[in-house]
Amino acid sequence: MARPRPAADDGKQQVARNPKATHDYHILETWEAGVVLTGTEVKSLRSGKASIKEGFARLANGEVFLEGVNITPYEQGNRYNHDPVRTRKLLLHRKEIERLIGAVEQKGLTLVPLELYFRNGVAKVTLALGRGKKQHDRREDLKRRDANREMARALSHRGRE
Repeated sequence: MARPRPAADDGKQQVARNPKATHDYHILETWEAGVVLTGTEVKSLRSGKASIKEGFARLANGEVFLEGVNITPYEQGNRYNHDPVRTRKLLLHRKEIERLIGAVEQKGLTLVPLELYFRNGVAKVTLALGRGKKQHDRREDLKRRDANREMARALSHRGRE
């Protein structure tokens, strides 16, 4: 008799998130891309030592590159350890890259990484196509979030009485 599969287990191990991306950008679309890494980078990522807060993606010669992502050098590495902030190539399908080129060059949008993770042992990054928010947009988002929080708090207190 077959065993039932565990629910919502897609083999995903999160390494790093970029919460600032949703604060600074209106997210329009997302893609999952593979990341080309060296051996010591993979070992360092598996121990959770990465930061994608300053990261962005750049298009060059029909390819996509991830820049500004800091992967701490592996502690047990030797003199051939990797550069922490080197440019890393992203793996996407040709049609996805062509669509990204059109959006970034013609509409003035930006590619930002949302999260870095392992899916079934392979390093992946979730890329988002975003438009930068203005200062007043950020303030409105904060006001809306605070109002929703106050409303939820008031409703929860109301239920207790």
